[in-house]
Amino acid sequence: MKRIALITLVIAMAAVSFVLAGDGDNYGDGVTIDAAVPVETLLSSPDDYIGKAVRVDGVITGVCKKRGCWMQITDPDTGNGVRIKVDDGVIVFPPEIMGETAIVEGTLEGIPLTYEQACAYLEQEASCQGEKFDKSAVPEGGITFYRIKGTGAVIVPTAES
Repeated sequence: MKRIALITLVIAMAAVSFVLAGDGDNYGDGVTIDAAVPVETLLSSPDDYIGKAVRVDGVITGVCKKRGCWMQITDPDTGNGVRIKVDDGVIVFPPEIMGETAIVEGTLEGIPLTYEQACAYLEQEASCQGEKFDKSAVPEGGITFYRIKGTGAVIVPTAES
């Protein structure tokens, strides 16, 4: 476990050094916040960050296939992820960035959805990704959907790219 943590730390430090050196592909306004908030921290105590500018780092595990208007950033240690949503057409994330490291800046939002709204939203998301929607997975009381309203990102290619 210590070895995995050390490897992850080295990768994160390398990604930060790429950003500081100007390497990587910039999207939108880029990234200006020095320290990242771990995805796990955002998800475990989102009320502490709602409406605040944050930076998150992680692996890109999903990209909107239709418009490139969002990407999913996942912490490789925990497997937890957060959606980064940008204004349609202002920033466009290409599908080729899947698996790359992303350093993202934006504001955390919490969007409460009723059961019906959650079903409609999740069904649309599944359709956009070419997946089947399972209504039974939605809690009867609805959900609060947390995402980062992205203002900028730096995508750092992996060594294999």
